[in-house]
Amino acid sequence: MILQANNERGKKLAEMLYREFLNEGIHGRTDMPEDEPPVGVEKGSVEHLCFITFTVAIDYMRDAPTLWNNSRLTFSDPETKYLFYPKLLEQASFEKAVNDMQKHGLSKKPERDANIWHTLGITFSRKWGGNPLNFIQSCDWDSNKILEALYNSRCYSEGTFKPDFPNLRGPKIGPLWIRMLRDNVGITKLIHLDKVPLPVDIHIARATLTTGVLEGHYIGNLEKLFPEIRAVWSESVKGLSIKGRPMIALDVDEPLWHLSKYGCSRNRNKISGTCLVYRRCEAKDFCILGKVSVENNRVEVDT
Repeated sequence: MILQANNERGKKLAEMLYREFLNEGIHGRTDMPEDEPPVGVEKGSVEHLCFITFTVAIDYMRDAPTLWNNSRLTFSDPETKYLFYPKLLEQASFEKAVNDMQKHGLSKKPERDANIWHTLGITFSRKWGGNPLNFIQSCDWDSNKILEALYNSRCYSEGTFKPDFPNLRGPKIGPLWIRMLRDNVGITKLIHLDKVPLPVDIHIARATLTTGVLEGHYIGNLEKLFPEIRAVWSESVKGLSIKGRPMIALDVDEPLWHLSKYGCSRNRNKISGTCLVYRRCEAKDFCILGKVSVENNRVEVDT
């Protein structure tokens, strides 16, 4: 692996992308799949917090727009709405959760997704009064403490200690949840957000590589690049200011996701680097030629 970080390039790209995302959007879009609450749900309410929390916990290896749309359908159905209420979810059997999560396509991996979802429901019901906000408050609104508690909290069940927050405790989902707590639920009391690592997925990785913020030669596992991607964006945003505050790595999550989702992933040639939407892409001045193939968990880079 010979990849070089270009923090100056990253700094200029971060500033430009965030500005464009707030104005005209990236590839004409400013919306995220999780932005729209279910019908009748007030933004920032406990219902909204539960909707965001449970859904993001199974946001892995999924098409995000489809996942969040199916979650809204599940919430709007009187027969499956209970899935978003921890105390009601705890009362339901695991088998019922498995079946009901399939009704509107909420689960892609029925057993695994239902285990994540059902376990979270039991955790929030038994330990936090059915309200995830109680858990967040217990961490003193400190993002670092939240991530630590997500990772370390366990319960004793069936002769072994099991995580209280399966998948929500992961290196991608945990930081992603915290960003959504800020941006979607609207929790303004969160502190130490600058210490939260960028939630890297296939889109963040692809956008980082196609813009030359990391460039060079690499063939191998995608996840092995995640620490480097987190590090380069953490460094790149230092010294930048937005809306009267210091910019943090979480601020580039949405713009980078859009850049890949609606640009690089659909229109860029994986071998040559030529792109069908180059002329109208907001990041055209940063686009580099060369091979960038990011498929499933394998990456090939020659830039």
